[in-house]
Amino acid sequence: MTQKGQNMVSGFTFKHLNIFFNLKAKISKTMPKIIFGLFLAAILSVSANPWPGAGFAYGDAAKFFEVNGVNVDVTAKSASQARDIAHDEGITRSFRALMERLTLNAYHDRLPNLERRQILELIQDFEVAEEKTSSVRYIASLNYRYRAQSIRDLLDGSKIPFAETYSKPVVVLPVYQAAGALLLWDDPNPWRAAWEQRPGEVRGLVPTILPKGDLADMRTIGAEQAIEGDVQRLAEVASKYNAGDVVVVHGILRMDSYIGLPELEVYMTRFGFALQEHTVVKSFSSNPGEDLESLLARAAIQLTVQIEDNWKQDNLIKFAEPAILRITIPVSGLDDWIKVRDRLNGVAIIKKSEVTLISRRAVNVNINYIGDAEQLALSLDQADLVLWDEAGNWYMGMRKDSR
Repeated sequence: MTQKGQNMVSGFTFKHLNIFFNLKAKISKTMPKIIFGLFLAAILSVSANPWPGAGFAYGDAAKFFEVNGVNVDVTAKSASQARDIAHDEGITRSFRALMERLTLNAYHDRLPNLERRQILELIQDFEVAEEKTSSVRYIASLNYRYRAQSIRDLLDGSKIPFAETYSKPVVVLPVYQAAGALLLWDDPNPWRAAWEQRPGEVRGLVPTILPKGDLADMRTIGAEQAIEGDVQRLAEVASKYNAGDVVVVHGILRMDSYIGLPELEVYMTRFGFALQEHTVVKSFSSNPGEDLESLLARAAIQLTVQIEDNWKQDNLIKFAEPAILRITIPVSGLDDWIKVRDRLNGVAIIKKSEVTLISRRAVNVNINYIGDAEQLALSLDQADLVLWDEAGNWYMGMRKDSR
């Protein structure tokens, strides 16, 4: 890092800090320390990050635009030629992966098809995480970081709705019903195995966790309790794995009476706080020559896409509806404000936060965001922030169990 870069903190220089410390010396006699501390923290938070998605904070919002672990393996006439081909392939694949991550599956056939040079203009930097070479072969794992605003502008200009709010992790409970048996923790459970073996090169917006299936899991919930939606037991599972919600995927194996091939009927329900409880029902018929393992694997991948789509649908960014919400944040000290501020910096749909008033007991903030209040509340919930309306005034604070 250059000396200039070392003397800057997200655009806020030591020169600016000196101004504020000089200011502190002048007003310390009239302004209580806690109020000045809050004032300084507020100025830093607003100046440092005009668009929270551009910086790293509690929610790591910038990671929406990172594509890590793109694996390439190319053989050519020489190692240098193989490397060039591999990097071209990595650029194309990473761009496609990012576009698919942010958009609904229904729009994937409309995604921009850019040339390599156009994609390069969107890339902020890239990293070779691992590489191996021989005289004719190049193997590597590549990481790419894209320019957030450029990607937003590209999708907005293409009239393609997109989401950039990470969901808290969700626990997936694959319950398998076949030949009269109901399996969850039993071994073997081919339905659970299919979920475990899903390809995971690029993360989506909804991280999924498969429980260990240890004795504690078995004592907490069984197959019947899962499909019946035992709220208390499901909440215990979510708590154990530090997850927000639990998704129960109840797969029922039947034989198609017309073609005599296996058919999987799945009832998938997401239980928790983030989204309203709802059940998706899907059927998967075997293709000619497809064995049961392949059928289950295909179903698990498509249902993962469905989980992503359900989340994105409720979090699509609506650029045509910018709004400002005036919020009061009750605080008991500087630490309370810092915790809330750091979490706000990770909420992607918040464009800017402006502190308007600070007192010993509250901080008033204008939140400039995109979308509607319900969407904002859902995004805040993923950062353990609660938004509520009281007598026509909006308030926000940390979720009690996250302090």
